Amino acid sequence: MGYGNYPDLQGVKRVLVIKLRHLGDVLLTTPVFSVLKKRLPNARIDAYIYKEAAPMLEGHPAIHEIVEYDRAWKKLSLFRRLGKEAGLLWDIRRRGYDLVLNLTEGDRGAMAARVSGAKVRAGVDPRGVYTHVAKSCPSLRHTVERQLDLLRRIGLFPEEEERELFWAIPEQARERMRQRMPWESFVLIHPSSRWRYKCWPEEKMRSLTERLLEQGKRVVFSSGPDPIEQEMVAKIAEGLDVCNLAGKLTLKELGALIERAEALICVDSVPLHMASALKRPVVAIFGPTSDVTWGPWQNPRARVVSESLSCRPCYLDGCGGSKKSDCLVRLSVDRVLSELELLAEVGASSLRIVH
Repeated sequence: MGYGNYPDLQGVKRVLVIKLRHLGDVLLTTPVFSVLKKRLPNARIDAYIYKEAAPMLEGHPAIHEIVEYDRAWKKLSLFRRLGKEAGLLWDIRRRGYDLVLNLTEGDRGAMAARVSGAKVRAGVDPRGVYTHVAKSCPSLRHTVERQLDLLRRIGLFPEEEERELFWAIPEQARERMRQRMPWESFVLIHPSSRWRYKCWPEEKMRSLTERLLEQGKRVVFSSGPDPIEQEMVAKIAEGLDVCNLAGKLTLKELGALIERAEALICVDSVPLHMASALKRPVVAIFGPTSDVTWGPWQNPRARVVSESLSCRPCYLDGCGGSKKSDCLVRLSVDRVLSELELLAEVGASSLRIVH
């Protein structure tokens, strides 16, 4: 047994990577697939993710097939749901994986790893399911690196240039957005998140929009499909001469819009990671969450705006659970505008995080 206790991967023919998490989390796994394919070029690499996250991996050249868990099964009767889940686990078992990597904690991914029958099972949860466990870094560390730590644990050490995000946008999505959005230049604002405590106050986002319009900018809004997110955008944009596409875009169409935008302004949400993958200009507003852990990744055209408070990051839903975060309330419109202007000036210069 060697010093690192790395497994022998020479005979690996089939690999399953499990990431049962949300959209942005799944997009941040893409370097894992790229590194695996480069180091194990003859292996077939599959992904096991939630069905709604499939667009984040579709088109990745390293992925052979996406195995989907449909969370709509939870609405079925207990007997039917268990039947669906058992069928999926059997499908994973019959594929004959040699190596399984589970990038997150959770019983569902652990069960799939165990049922797979893979000789090498690597994970981050030390509860007896895995042959190799990656230790969690106790300090702040970007999510991309945390996930790559699982590869390091099995002896695959990625080079710097191998850690870039990858996201494919089909030409059909680009053409649809060219037809729906003829403007050549516009600022895209995505003010919402499925976690409302991450959002900048609506009145400040509206004030920012008004200032942009006064500068002669054209402004487009987007959001997720959740009615609460769409309502937030409607309040911000009410009576303003903007284009409101909130809730009207597929994920690939949103990516095509980010590609074309003069700049994206958003909070800690999936469009930020899309912009990182596409290397597009973005100003990201951070509050209770960590920009070190969830901020821009290898995007020289990104800027983060946050308040330098000792309590950040707290991940609380508002100060003391109040639903209102002082670190976001205190951020001024001028700060965000200033960063947007500097972003335009520096173009593709190196990333600067502003606190």
